[in-house]
Amino acid sequence: MLTTPDTLAEARQRLLAWFEANARDLPWRRTRDPYAILVSEVMLQQTQVDRVIPKYLAFLAAFPTLESLAAAPTAEVIRMWAGLGYNRRAVNLQRTARAVLNDHGGTFPHEVAALRELPGIGPYTAGAVACFAFEQDVAFLDTNIRRVVRRWLVGPEDQEPTTSERQLVALAESAVPAGQGWLWNQAIMELGALICTATAPSCWRCPLREHCQAYAAWRSADEQIFNLPEQRPARPMRRVAERREAPYAGSSRFYRGRVVDALRNLNPGSHTTLAALGPLVKDEFSPADAAWLAELVVGLARDGLVELDGEQVRLPH
Repeated sequence: MLTTPDTLAEARQRLLAWFEANARDLPWRRTRDPYAILVSEVMLQQTQVDRVIPKYLAFLAAFPTLESLAAAPTAEVIRMWAGLGYNRRAVNLQRTARAVLNDHGGTFPHEVAALRELPGIGPYTAGAVACFAFEQDVAFLDTNIRRVVRRWLVGPEDQEPTTSERQLVALAESAVPAGQGWLWNQAIMELGALICTATAPSCWRCPLREHCQAYAAWRSADEQIFNLPEQRPARPMRRVAERREAPYAGSSRFYRGRVVDALRNLNPGSHTTLAALGPLVKDEFSPADAAWLAELVVGLARDGLVELDGEQVRLPH
């Protein structure tokens, strides 16, 4: 763990210099509009950057302002979300827009605590909006930032000591340079996306390598195995991978997505029946699957993703 102001200052300088030279030109980095920042952050949850960029631009073209998103039919918001998955995010994003409009006069709260009161906003998204829209010196953890902070300041994920989320947030907070929160959080996030990746970190290219606890541990392990302390490059030895998603195909989420996709293909305002929907959702659908489909659709209705009226189902107005 970093122990002196000098080593921390050097690590900050190296990471920020690396970011200046290597940062990707991403559209949400060109704005401080909290609405646009929120759209990007919600889209980027569990979706890769390359997939998000065109959807982000199209979504803002369709709903350029907070007011336009709040006023839009929910069905249209869900249609614009096609291809991103996790459709509940679209509904929550519109709920947030409506809450900002109705409860805050159309002005986003600046403070993290107030942002967290908005529907569907968790600690990461609140911190990201506070930082990237309002340039506050706050710390927050997404998958990439968490990985970098853990490796840099604690050590490999599969080795002791175990570190709680609260401890990692505290470590992240201690690293944010005063007055440079926007730049720092963009840089550490970029490092996790491009260099300090989950399964194949490029330690030899990392600006934090000389201060990284995980790199030191991996290098020590390699030296013990090969007894070539200065001749063999360090080889990360990750015994425990990061949390893996459950298999998607055939899961409840998979079929929920197929229901929404089928309803997207209907003409706006149109509905279909559960009986007609079944074969569109599941291959070899049979009457024995009717109860399963009804339960699936009821769950979607509960989440605001569909409207169910008896046997009639459609996207929400």
